[in-house]
Amino acid sequence: MSEHNHVVSKDGNVSINRVNDALERIEPEQKERILNNFEDFKGYLSKRIQLAQKIGLDEEQLAVAAEKIADYLAAHEEPRNSEEKLLLELWKVGSKEERHRLAHMLVKLAQQ
Repeated sequence: MSEHNHVVSKDGNVSINRVNDALERIEPEQKERILNNFEDFKGYLSKRIQLAQKIGLDEEQLAVAAEKIADYLAAHEEPRNSEEKLLLELWKVGSKEERHRLAHMLVKLAQQ
């Protein structure tokens, strides 16, 4: 798959308009499995973070990408478990700075 199909490019820019395209490429059953089970969700994020690190993204670029993707998910997906519900509630009440810090923490959580 060429770089133009990815949400995050090699220079670290995030194309939020590609999030929907990326989600549509995931088989519906796989998307449901990822979003229904928080451990599967973390595993999926972990794999994506590893790929992003391989192309040279640093922690700040990863957090910016996580923040933009979280914005998209908060607007377009309903929480499917208690962990996602908590994340959504925190996201909704957080300031821009707090959301950015939460994005950093989500990256760290997925890296464990």
